[in-house]
Amino acid sequence: MTASIFIDGEAGTTGLQIRERLAGRRDLRLLSLPDAQRKDPAARAERLNAADIAILCLPDEAARESVALIGNPSTRVIDASTAFRVAEGWTYGFAEMDRAQSGAIAAASRVSNPGCWPQGVIAALRPLIAAGLLPAGFPVTVNGISGYSGGGKAMIADYEAKAAPPEFLPYGLGFNHKHLPEMQRYAGLAVAPLFVPAVGNFAQGMLTCVPLPLGGLAKPPSAGDLHAALADHFAAIPHSFVQVAPLETRERSDALDPQSHNGSNRLRLHVFANEARGQALLVAVYDNLGKGASGAAVQNLNLMLGIDPRTGL
Repeated sequence: MTASIFIDGEAGTTGLQIRERLAGRRDLRLLSLPDAQRKDPAARAERLNAADIAILCLPDEAARESVALIGNPSTRVIDASTAFRVAEGWTYGFAEMDRAQSGAIAAASRVSNPGCWPQGVIAALRPLIAAGLLPAGFPVTVNGISGYSGGGKAMIADYEAKAAPPEFLPYGLGFNHKHLPEMQRYAGLAVAPLFVPAVGNFAQGMLTCVPLPLGGLAKPPSAGDLHAALADHFAAIPHSFVQVAPLETRERSDALDPQSHNGSNRLRLHVFANEARGQALLVAVYDNLGKGASGAAVQNLNLMLGIDPRTGL
């Protein structure tokens, strides 16, 4: 059976990449709108209600408007905005989050595609909290760097227009980033982390870092404990796109290149530690437009269609 798919917002960065990943698939029929009708509510409503699955690649308010336009109970939705990521009735679309999540996505009518930054944080912390190696109230700090494509068309145009754009530019300095609610909820944290993201002078790719000052814990986990908990968690997830790198002691690693997984749906976790100091560092490397956006959306689409989640990825 051929499924009808409508990408509302297909001209945006994420929408374009999703369409590219779906191009040529014989199991799908892609619905579209002429440029002149992409902001016409009536035209959008017709396509939304004709689709088996609608993928929304829109700003938050436009995504809410699209959902309100859907009257067909058979139309299922994958929303890539932040509008519904912690909303009741929506299933979070990070399939590797735990063992039951891929099944929950497959059965869902409303799926919120995860944000780019939170996936690395959730992948690094949730298994450790679930295993009892870290308490839910652990004071978490998150930092990292992402390609400028994560800021959408405006940031892309700004970076590409500058003769000498900054190589490293921290932002979100009001410490109220829009991704904090989903980081806290799905990582299993009692309080939101201190999150300091940065944008780099490269188009796509990202790296998230979670430093762990373990010395204050009554029984600090060893590097091996941390690594084993992560490796066991993701090994138990069928068709997982999350990999855990071998545990190594080193001063630097070329594998920590934020662009090393560009074009893929992979996310790779690394564990570094100095047990004598009671310190560890968890690092996630992935494509902010791949596993962080369009790749995750296609993975969720495949799950909702009941086919191999690796199809097209």
